[in-house]
Amino acid sequence: MTERHRMTEKQFNKYFNAFILIGMTVVTVLVTGIKLRDADSGQWLLLVSAFGSLMGILATVSSANGWIITFLFGFLDVSIYGVACWINWREGGSGLGNALLHFAYFVPMQFVGFLQWKSRGAKASRQVKARRLSPAMRWAWLGISLVATVVLYLVIARFDRSVATGFLKVAVILDVVPLVCNIIGQLLMSTAYMEQWFFWMAVNIFSIALWVCSDQVFAPVYIVKYTFYLINSFNGLRIWLTLSRKSEA
Repeated sequence: MTERHRMTEKQFNKYFNAFILIGMTVVTVLVTGIKLRDADSGQWLLLVSAFGSLMGILATVSSANGWIITFLFGFLDVSIYGVACWINWREGGSGLGNALLHFAYFVPMQFVGFLQWKSRGAKASRQVKARRLSPAMRWAWLGISLVATVVLYLVIARFDRSVATGFLKVAVILDVVPLVCNIIGQLLMSTAYMEQWFFWMAVNIFSIALWVCSDQVFAPVYIVKYTFYLINSFNGLRIWLTLSRKSEA
């Protein structure tokens, strides 16, 4: 790869990061302003959710670029999002699984990820040394994700109060798939594996669907958030393919 090509790629990342950060900020401010004007209650939750979303986009952009500061922004994001999911479930919507996930797993994993990335060479000015799963491990994680999805669906469906009886409960599916993919994605992220991005893509798609089905005042903020996350996840995959290739060289 020539020096000119490296500079071109660096510039692309710079402009792409700016697009995600500025776009997310502008849309979040606009959506929040509109919802604040129309909302009869819950304004403080809307403002806190908007702040959490901005922290989340900083975290996911930093993660895509292999920067260790992602775990500082991530801590703020997952803490606020966990509260939002809990409130949504308490008021009759879905989100119980995601709330439990964020409080019991995502928050402590921010500290684990920081230590793991630091041990793999990540610093304030240095990207993490990424790696790839073997073909056998990729199939193993795919199988684990499918089995976990079925098991957790059966468990959560018994307690989630937002759905009617039936064989397939859509609200539970929208809750369980992000739950499983979040757990595996976070584990692969904390241990610096490139394959994390396939799980993040699934998380983003199903999370968008979950909040589209919600009538909470802060739901539009999270629809915007996960739409930008989805766009960023494709760039993250591109960057981590390069980072993991360098580590294997």
